[in-house]
Amino acid sequence: MAGRIVVGTSSWADPGFIKDWYPPGMPAGERLAWYAQRFEAVELNASFYAVPDRETVRRWVEKTPEGFTFDVKLHRLLSRHSATLDSLPPALRERAKTTPRGRVLLEPEIEQALTEELLYAIEPLEQAGKLGALLLQCTPGFKPKKSSLEELEPLVSAIAPRRLALELRHRGWVEDEQLSETLAWCSEHGVAFVCVDAPPGDHFSIMPAVDAVTRDDLAYFRIHGRDTHGYLTGKSVAERFGWVYGDEELEEVAGRIHTLAEEAREVHVLFNNNRDDDAPSAARRFRALLGQDPGPPPDDGQLRLS
Repeated sequence: MAGRIVVGTSSWADPGFIKDWYPPGMPAGERLAWYAQRFEAVELNASFYAVPDRETVRRWVEKTPEGFTFDVKLHRLLSRHSATLDSLPPALRERAKTTPRGRVLLEPEIEQALTEELLYAIEPLEQAGKLGALLLQCTPGFKPKKSSLEELEPLVSAIAPRRLALELRHRGWVEDEQLSETLAWCSEHGVAFVCVDAPPGDHFSIMPAVDAVTRDDLAYFRIHGRDTHGYLTGKSVAERFGWVYGDEELEEVAGRIHTLAEEAREVHVLFNNNRDDDAPSAARRFRALLGQDPGPPPDDGQLRLS
């Protein structure tokens, strides 16, 4: 039997969602429950910038129905992005070392402690059976020859037995003979390789369409839009990832997803084209295309369905 396909968006609280998707004037505290009537999963984006408050996480559990899934993006420091001291939990700030420019150095002790802080914060999701996968979205600066996948092994071990999905953002990881080595490493370490729908182009930061299942219980697919110029030059999330997917494009993506579902018991599909209502509109149309129930109709003609 084909695996279950779970669809959502990368965040539920982007400014564009609030401006163009949620009913006008909806209180912030009601948005997640409204979102969860229309999707079965969401990617937590706020955890990329700071470890969430455990009590806040507990409230998220209460606001979502049984069976709802949270995929959690790991902190930017863990994914080798630049991070400042104020992005760390207060208890870690005095222990961390920084560069002359104030960027935190990713040392083994800080990596382990930050991982433990995050896992403790999201424990209510795990206890409620609502934790899907942890997403490690590496910076394009994490690249072959300069870096190695082996550097990630302490983090993989710290997260286990929870599921980890790895999104690489330097195409060198999937070119020529490196592709087989990358996929073999993911399979050996039980890491789900993140597949993407990305803009056309051969820039090193644009990942090609590589569809691979590296753990039996999970395939992970992120949808970034197809605006090459915006992706490479945009200063904001809206500029980089804005894209209105047409039905033919969604059908093309669906074909790739069905192929993954033939090998994995579950496929998480997260729309990251986060400009205005581009992501939730496309994700809801995608659910309808798959034959899934896209949830109750929106208010005031929101959500483009055609």
